[in-house]
Amino acid sequence: MREDSAPHTHGLLINWALRYDVVAWLVTHGRERELRDRMIALAEVQAGDAVLDVGCGTGTLAIAAWRRVGQIGLVCGIDASPPMIARARRKAAKAGAQVQFDVAAAEDLPFPDDRFDVVLSTLMLHHLPRTTGQRCAAEIRRVLKPGGRVLAVDFGRGEQRGLLSHFHRHGHVDLKDIVALVEGADLSVRTTGQVGMNNLHFVLAEKG
Repeated sequence: MREDSAPHTHGLLINWALRYDVVAWLVTHGRERELRDRMIALAEVQAGDAVLDVGCGTGTLAIAAWRRVGQIGLVCGIDASPPMIARARRKAAKAGAQVQFDVAAAEDLPFPDDRFDVVLSTLMLHHLPRTTGQRCAAEIRRVLKPGGRVLAVDFGRGEQRGLLSHFHRHGHVDLKDIVALVEGADLSVRTTGQVGMNNLHFVLAEKG
């Protein structure tokens, strides 16, 4: 696959990279950094960890994870959208962050088995049809090390207003459905709950 070519995927492909960061800032009411820090804390990312961000968008969360893992760690990000990856690479270069960004589909991860301590899946499961989501969960399990953690974060089905409703009305994921997805991939749920912003909820699971 050429570096600038989108892979085959049944998930929703978002290519509006320039608008993506502006929208993220607006829908978090300027609290995007707080949200990133919260997700990294929920995933228990530590110095030296190998971290994969699946559906990384423009790379903001992956770059934040790199700051946490430090020079002795590893952070990779994948997204099926070439414009998103191109912007993520520019942002990483500007920040001096050594993050590897690749164009790839969530259901076909280009990494060996047992590679990562942590996998992040944030605000992307609602873009995947059921079967594709199941394949993505199986791939996440495959690339996780034994004892590795996956954090899945997505929008719940509560009432949404304004910009959040406009940009995310195409889909939400019930917490029980995220739990079923990770358990179906033979991952053990450790904890679930509310993130504390914009009706986001999370599941933290691990590979036995």
